[in-house]
Amino acid sequence: MTKKKAVVLVSGGLDSATVLAIAKDQGYECYALSFDYGQRHNSELDAAEKLAKHYAVNEHKTITLGMGEFGGSALTDDLIEVPTEQAKGIPVTYVPARNTVFLSIALGWAEVLDAWDIFIGVNAVDYSGYPDCRPEFIKAFETLANLATKAGVEHGGFKIHTPLIDLTKAQIIQQGMALKVDYSATVSCYQANAKGEACGECESCRLRKQGFEKAKQGDPTVYQQ
Repeated sequence: MTKKKAVVLVSGGLDSATVLAIAKDQGYECYALSFDYGQRHNSELDAAEKLAKHYAVNEHKTITLGMGEFGGSALTDDLIEVPTEQAKGIPVTYVPARNTVFLSIALGWAEVLDAWDIFIGVNAVDYSGYPDCRPEFIKAFETLANLATKAGVEHGGFKIHTPLIDLTKAQIIQQGMALKVDYSATVSCYQANAKGEACGECESCRLRKQGFEKAKQGDPTVYQQ
């Protein structure tokens, strides 16, 4: 029996590693997709490559995008400091239209592969308030996917899977532990060094650390000295 194909967005972080494990556990043939979009460091891409190999995905592509050329985010512009304090409203670590761009490219690859399923690790509970992580956005993009593609018009049925969207970080970690995800191989920090060591101060580090504490699991993150 032919397995269903899925394109899985894999950043190299905790959430995307969990989503990849979930997709594999559900029996999908996984095609991993990562992006070098001009972020501050490549250690998360190194982690994504290792995760793709560990889960024996059918294929792993890393697409280079020039999002750093227009800046506008602390993650793509070295002139904007990564905040260490929690901000009110949408923080400067928001990358303009990032998930819209990522999902659009994932959709293009999915159409070529005849894959009707796309997995992304967005979360709307323990998150930074990014507008492109909300259920409303995912629903709207799924509608777009079935309106704006040849496959969608002729056959319909593209599905954007967001298995983590309603979970706390602790719940995500617990689910990943049940699937034996090796979180020591993931990089979540906004400003990790070349070795993948985390700063321990940015919001992503704080959310990750709190998640392990609430899940009552040891934190395998390697922090910078």
